[in-house]
Amino acid sequence: MIDPAELLPLAGVYARMGYPVILCSSVTGYGLSRLKIELDGQVTAVVGQSGVGKSSLLNRLEPVLELPVSDVSRDNEKGRHTTTAARLLPHSYNGSFVDTPGVRQFQLWETVPAEVPSAFRDLRPLANHCRYPDCSHSHESGCAVKDAVADGLLDTRRWESCCYLAAGAEDSRE
Repeated sequence: MIDPAELLPLAGVYARMGYPVILCSSVTGYGLSRLKIELDGQVTAVVGQSGVGKSSLLNRLEPVLELPVSDVSRDNEKGRHTTTAARLLPHSYNGSFVDTPGVRQFQLWETVPAEVPSAFRDLRPLANHCRYPDCSHSHESGCAVKDAVADGLLDTRRWESCCYLAAGAEDSRE
């Protein structure tokens, strides 16, 4: 189990962008009351890597679901695919969960690589200040996004994610 203190820096990155962030645990029950309030009346897709506890969390939120769960493999420390198809599961607080199989990889298809940064709300305002209008934010001099990372104004992981997805979008177009 991850110490919540380890998650605070990453949670802060998203909270500062205006995303609602709720730290919670299916093991201890921490944060579940607040999460239930946020889920009230919502249809919520639960997406993540295999073995991170998506079904365990849903079971803790709604015990009558009795979703099957598996332990993480000791051989490769990866989750096993217990959930094999997406399912819409009504819950008792006026909404539904969409329980999804674990994600092994994520890639953008039929996306122009130059459009990827526009999907990052924290990069968009910075990108307008780059020296070159077609800046890829990966290697150009005068890149305001790279400068913000160097100055500690933009989380390195966000910039790396953008570069990774843009490179994947480029690969998918070839």
